[in-house]
Amino acid sequence: MCTQLFDPKVDYVFKNIFGSEKHPRILISFLNACIKPKEPIVEVKLKNTEMSKEYIEDSFSRLDILAKTSTGELINIEMQRADERNMVKRSLYYWGKTYISEYTGKGAYANLPRTICINVLDFILLDEEKFHNKYLIQNTENKNILTDILELHFIEIPKMKDIDESDLLSIWVGFLEDPNNEKVISLERKVEELQEAKEELARISRDPKEAEHYRMRENSRNDRLNALLSAEEKGLKRGEQKAKLEIAKSLKGILSDEIISEKTGLSLEELKNLS
Repeated sequence: MCTQLFDPKVDYVFKNIFGSEKHPRILISFLNACIKPKEPIVEVKLKNTEMSKEYIEDSFSRLDILAKTSTGELINIEMQRADERNMVKRSLYYWGKTYISEYTGKGAYANLPRTICINVLDFILLDEEKFHNKYLIQNTENKNILTDILELHFIEIPKMKDIDESDLLSIWVGFLEDPNNEKVISLERKVEELQEAKEELARISRDPKEAEHYRMRENSRNDRLNALLSAEEKGLKRGEQKAKLEIAKSLKGILSDEIISEKTGLSLEELKNLS
């Protein structure tokens, strides 16, 4: 019987595949495909591998991947499935935390590392056509780059319509979107790291303990989304109430309170308290 594969976009699964010390080639392949450095990355050291039960159940915990390359670059990768309306500022915040994470208060600022944040998103965020966009600090007039110390990547999975077999990042995004995609399956024979990722995904999907962690993470995500939706609904209701009060104020002295109440839904008591 075929195993039902977990969704690799779930951050718990994503971290198990791309942030595993047992499978560094997968992460290296993904990083080279995304960053496209002049000199390919050949070695990475993972810096945050914690995956305790409490950490998985905490809906506010970030199951991100933090890695350091052999050349000293710090790279933070986050898989985000829901648009919480804060992704750009969130990315900048975590870039800043990552950038200063190794600074001890001694030594020259020149020694601070080049830091890259990669945001893999299962929603559309940017007003850009391409599914992968890179941002740097540059002069707005002549486009000269001030520094490459800051680099932000946004990969918007829904924007990729078809897998480009000549682009390794497109292949990885295809895997994340649907590991059972026919093109992905055919490419496993050509891309060893992709096959390794698929095998690791299958292993996780068969493991009862991993299945329990997968369920817990999905539950924590659902709890977080419900809390966000509830907060948004309350905000909308407050906004609607404020709008009704403003309309009522503008109609005071023109229409009777009874008619204003009928039109706005406000009670006569609320109308009496309007200044």
